[in-house]
Amino acid sequence: MSVETITLLAADAILFVHVLFVLFVVLGLLLILAGGMRGWTWVRNRRFRLLHFTAIGYVVVQAWLGMICPLTILEMTLRDRAGDATYTGGFIAHWLERMLYFQAPNWVFALAYTCFAALVAASWVWVRPRGKREG
Repeated sequence: MSVETITLLAADAILFVHVLFVLFVVLGLLLILAGGMRGWTWVRNRRFRLLHFTAIGYVVVQAWLGMICPLTILEMTLRDRAGDATYTGGFIAHWLERMLYFQAPNWVFALAYTCFAALVAASWVWVRPRGKREG
């Protein structure tokens, strides 16, 4: 296997991890809300909820600071080294544009992430995590 092939496989693996991260954040909230209505106890797990909140919080902070996600940077660096096509900007912005032909300034994405984070924060009230003693 050539170095370029290995490098592209590594870039694809980073892309896969990135997709899993996005799915965790988006589907996590949906599952928390659905689980709250259906009585699923696992959605009240404090560690899960803290990890979920931290994940979206990280996205919001880097968006407002104008940073590109480290996973995007790593993936593009690997693709560039392998001689593959790369894209500019953020991961979600790139794929939304590709799927939906949606173009917007970075502040729009930062605001959208912030609103989503506000929903995640509100889910702590709507579907309260278990306390340490309830665990």
